[in-house]
Amino acid sequence: MFEEFRSFFKQLGPGLVTGASDDDPAGIATYSQAGAQFGMGPLWLTLISLPGMLAVQEMCARIAIVTQKGLIENIRTIFPTWFVWMIVGLLAIANTFNIGADLGMMAASAQLVIPLPFWQWLILLSTVTILLQIFISYARYARYLKWLTLSLLAYILVAVAVQIDWMNALHHTFWPTIIWSREFLFIVIAFLGTTISPYLYVWQANSEVEDGRFLPSHLKHRRSLGLQERLRASFIDVVCGMGLSNVVAWFIMLTGASVLHTRGITQIDTADQAARMLAPLAGQFTSLVFALGIIGTGLLAVPVLSSVIAYAACEALDIKEGLSKKWFQAKCFYTIIVVSTMIGIFINVLQLSPVRLLLYSAVGNAIIAPPLLFAIFRLANDRKRLKNQMGTAWIRVVGFTTLLVMTVASVLGIWLVVTS
Repeated sequence: MFEEFRSFFKQLGPGLVTGASDDDPAGIATYSQAGAQFGMGPLWLTLISLPGMLAVQEMCARIAIVTQKGLIENIRTIFPTWFVWMIVGLLAIANTFNIGADLGMMAASAQLVIPLPFWQWLILLSTVTILLQIFISYARYARYLKWLTLSLLAYILVAVAVQIDWMNALHHTFWPTIIWSREFLFIVIAFLGTTISPYLYVWQANSEVEDGRFLPSHLKHRRSLGLQERLRASFIDVVCGMGLSNVVAWFIMLTGASVLHTRGITQIDTADQAARMLAPLAGQFTSLVFALGIIGTGLLAVPVLSSVIAYAACEALDIKEGLSKKWFQAKCFYTIIVVSTMIGIFINVLQLSPVRLLLYSAVGNAIIAPPLLFAIFRLANDRKRLKNQMGTAWIRVVGFTTLLVMTVASVLGIWLVVTS
C-alpha cells in the first residue's frame, strides 16, 4: 500500500505544489477566521471553489504544455504592452504584501516552537527561502517543494485530534448556509480571492514549462509521453493539487468552528494567533502541530510568491530566465526574488497590522483576477495557438463561469473595502 502511494506521489509535480502553496499562512488565517466567526456555515465554499480551481489551473497547464511558454509570455504576444505591465504590476504588489504577511506569521509561529526573538526568526526564515531558490538545483528544489506539501497533513491531524460533530459538518458542507450580512459576504469574497488566487495561474504555467525544459529525475518518464498523454498526466496532477488544497481548507475551517467558534472566540487576525488560541482549548500538542504546519506551508508558499513576481517581470521584458538556471545565468530573475523577499521583511519592520496586510493583498488579488482570467480564457480558446488542444467543453464552461464569479466578487470586494 505504501509503495503504491509512494509510486503515485512520485508522478505528481506542478499541480500538487501549486495546490499546496494555495494554503499559505495568509490563507490559513482566512480559513481560521471563517470558521471562528461563522462556525460550520462556510464549509460549503470548498465545494464551490474546487471546480473553478480545477478549470482555471487546467487551462493554465494546457496553455504552457502546448506552447512551452509561460503565462505572461503568452499574454504578451496578443495583448497590448500596457495590459501586460498592469498585470505584472498588480501581481507584484499583491504578492509582495502576501510575502510580508506570510513571513511575519511564520516567524510568530516559530516562536511557539522555539522561543527566539521574532526578528531572529524572520531573518532566518527569509534567508532560508532565498538560499534554497538560488543555490539548490531545480531538480532538487522541485522535490523539496513537493515534499513540503505533506506539511498540510498537519491540519487534518489537528482536526482529528479535537472533538468534532462530523454529521453536522457534512450537513453544512453539502447544504449551503448563507448568512445575509456584510461580514459573511466579506468572508465569502476573501475565501474566493485566497483560494482562486492569481499567483497560482502563473506558477502552474511556468512550472509546466520548467519541467518541460529540465524535468526533475522523478518526472523524466514524461519525456517519452506524447502531447495527449502529458496533458492527461497534468490533469491528474492538477486534480490532486486542487483537491488537496480544498480538503485542507475545509479541515482548517472545521477546526476553527469546532474549537474556537463553539467557545465564543470569533476574531482571528493571524494564523499564529489561531495556533496560540488552540493551546488552552485543544491542548499544547494541537497548537504545536498547527504552528509547525504554518511554518511548513510558509516555506512552500513564500518561494512560490517571489518566483511568480520574477517569472512575470522577466517574461514581460522578454528575458528567458527561471529556476532551472543557475544564479549567474539568471541574475535579473534571482535579483527580483531577493528584492521581493527583502521588501516582505521591510513590511514587517513597519509593523503594519497583519489584518491590514491581508487586506492589501486581497484587494490586489481582487483587482488582478478578472483581467488575468479573461486573458487565460482567451488563450485557452485560441485554436491555432493550442493546436486544437482546447480541452473539454466542461472546462471551458466552468472556466467562463469562474471568470464571471470572480469579476462580481472583485467588484463587491473593492466596494466593501472602500465603504468600510
